[in-house]
Amino acid sequence: MTIAHDERIDGPLSGWQRHELLAMFEKCLPAHCILSADEELKPFECDGLSAYRSQPQLVILPDTKEQLIVLVKCCAENKVPIVPRGAGTGLSGGAMAIDGGVMVSLTRMNQILNIDERRMTAKVQPGVRNLAISEAVQNLGLYYAPDPSSQIACSIGGNVAENAGGVHCLKYGLTVNNVLGVECILADGSLVQVGGDCLDNPGFDLLALLHGSEGMLALVTEVTVKLLPKPELCRTYLVSFDDVEKAGRAVGAVIGKGIIPAGMEMMDKLAIQAAEDFAHAGYPRDAQAVLICEMDGETSDVESLDAPLRAILTEEGATEIRMARTPEEQRKFWLGRKSAFPAVGRLAPDYYCMDGTIPKRQLPSVLKGIAALSEKYNLAVANVFHAGDGNLHPLILFDANIPEQLNKAEALGGEILALCVQLGGCITGEHGVGREKINQMCIQFEGSELEQFLATKKAFDPQGILNPNKNIPTLARCAEFGAMHVHDGQLPFPELERF
Repeated sequence: MTIAHDERIDGPLSGWQRHELLAMFEKCLPAHCILSADEELKPFECDGLSAYRSQPQLVILPDTKEQLIVLVKCCAENKVPIVPRGAGTGLSGGAMAIDGGVMVSLTRMNQILNIDERRMTAKVQPGVRNLAISEAVQNLGLYYAPDPSSQIACSIGGNVAENAGGVHCLKYGLTVNNVLGVECILADGSLVQVGGDCLDNPGFDLLALLHGSEGMLALVTEVTVKLLPKPELCRTYLVSFDDVEKAGRAVGAVIGKGIIPAGMEMMDKLAIQAAEDFAHAGYPRDAQAVLICEMDGETSDVESLDAPLRAILTEEGATEIRMARTPEEQRKFWLGRKSAFPAVGRLAPDYYCMDGTIPKRQLPSVLKGIAALSEKYNLAVANVFHAGDGNLHPLILFDANIPEQLNKAEALGGEILALCVQLGGCITGEHGVGREKINQMCIQFEGSELEQFLATKKAFDPQGILNPNKNIPTLARCAEFGAMHVHDGQLPFPELERF
């Protein structure tokens, strides 16, 4: 779907024509870095959330940070919007040029710059693939912990922008918990270093602020990540249930007993069957839900938790507990889970992936709520969860060729996110807000909170050129959306409204 023109901003950010931009950048950048033909721009019109499309005026693929600095300074001088893009695997419409301008793809900046075995760190450029870091240090007995399902393709710069998680974030944390330092370019073209190669640094925690900022505050040029030793022992369990709510309760029961798995994933029957047809992982096709639970660490610790874990799961109604006996069986258990998104894509012409987070104790309630909403909208939903940390990924199946089905899918997704907020959760766990969830931000936050977000954006990017009209809604938009009250009809910070 193309963003309607009336949703674009007015003023200098939307006033450039393609030939004008092309002439501008040809003066300061090598020709091979610039894509301008329609057939070259077409692949960049959307990210992984392919329901929305908007073609950029130009795409720039810098080879070096020096070229990137020149580009940003040129855009700042001429008030040209910049849309940063990593590998394009994002799922919230964040890497989409809805306001024209230039898209900056960082995929060519893909070098691992340094590996420090003693400090257990790696310094990489933003275009380095997530999995490539672990591949580069596996001979040292080390690895990089965050592992999104798209880790074979997603880039570390994009992971920072979205604060990506993965199936093992329950124990090892999100990207923000595994990054020590970031070098980045601010909106005026200045190069700054935030953090370093230590666990803590003096001053404000700007490193955490940059994580999840979705390219709205700075463009990442280098990232220093911490590496971990590979665990001595890793055991993966496939646990079946005859009721999806029992599986939800089992998650809370395990963690409530003080057992913290490396990962604890959940899939419902529709997702199980799709994944089994796609990956042949050995999943039980008759189960209503499965948990994939992985325990890792020192051998004695992992072995000592086997019996207590089985006892809790059995008490909560597990019908079968199967432990992977070989590395190949373990790989297949995870292959099915990590293939869930493409597998579900075979069930319908289109699907709409949501990303809400709830307190773990609310898993049974939200599962019941999603089932009711699915029936209300007459659209099937396949549920895939990072259950251990309460991060939900309901996949809403629809057919965009049928009039109004996309609108129904969006409405259903919006109600799921509203349910997450109602139950004490939030509207995103790792996919970001982007353009997709910008209205739901009005449900999540009060006007005073949005004012602070807008003020932070203005402090980093006074002209509003970095990824404009994403992530933070204007207060006027929220008032129109009807989700919040705005100080007797007055909009504070009116000078911030176009951000």
